Amino acid sequence: MSKKAVVLLSGGIDSSTTLAIAKDLGYEVYAISFRYGQRHHFEIDAAKKIAGKMGVKEHLILDIDLSSFGGSALTDDIPVPKRGKVEDIGEEIPVTYVPARNIIFLSLALGWAEVLSAIDIFIGVNAIDYSGYPDCRPEFIEAFEKAVNLGTKSGVEGNRIKIHTPLISLSKAEIIKKGIKLGVDYSLTHSCYDPDQEGRACGECDSCILRKKGFEEAGVEDPTVYSL
Repeated sequence: MSKKAVVLLSGGIDSSTTLAIAKDLGYEVYAISFRYGQRHHFEIDAAKKIAGKMGVKEHLILDIDLSSFGGSALTDDIPVPKRGKVEDIGEEIPVTYVPARNIIFLSLALGWAEVLSAIDIFIGVNAIDYSGYPDCRPEFIEAFEKAVNLGTKSGVEGNRIKIHTPLISLSKAEIIKKGIKLGVDYSLTHSCYDPDQEGRACGECDSCILRKKGFEEAGVEDPTVYSL
């Protein structure tokens, strides 16, 4: 009998690589994605393609409207910052931070995991090449996992749930190299915060800059279609 894992799949480089890692470890993968009120549908389109190509057991797409309270350039009428280079990305929490997003996403993934009798949840958070989000740090994941096992039927009955973060200490280049070895087709992924109407990446937002840097440092051709 295969061991089950719920994998959060956004359609980007990190989550797609995380999915590949879970499969490589022998898990039967249940992917979960979210329409959360983000400004475009391209990342969901990417997630669907990746889930199909990588043969997940089931791909669940949930609709939740985080744009109802806004507060982020990804869900509200706030301009997405555009920068010239990686060095311009500051250490402050950027306006592309979506309030409580990973707490919400992980909680919903946890609910599905309990129904599936799965005790493993994978999320592609990264604390090296990222944009300063507080919900991508090891301290948050450790605290969340502790809360999970105190507040779920599975946890209190001794079936401890594990939050796996296989990319937490890897650079974007290391993530890409790992994904290439595992057969990830990065041409299917989408990272841009502010694509044009055809889905072409802007090339200037933090996510695009970090994506470009990753492919360059990995020595891998960037398959992204940019508008510039």
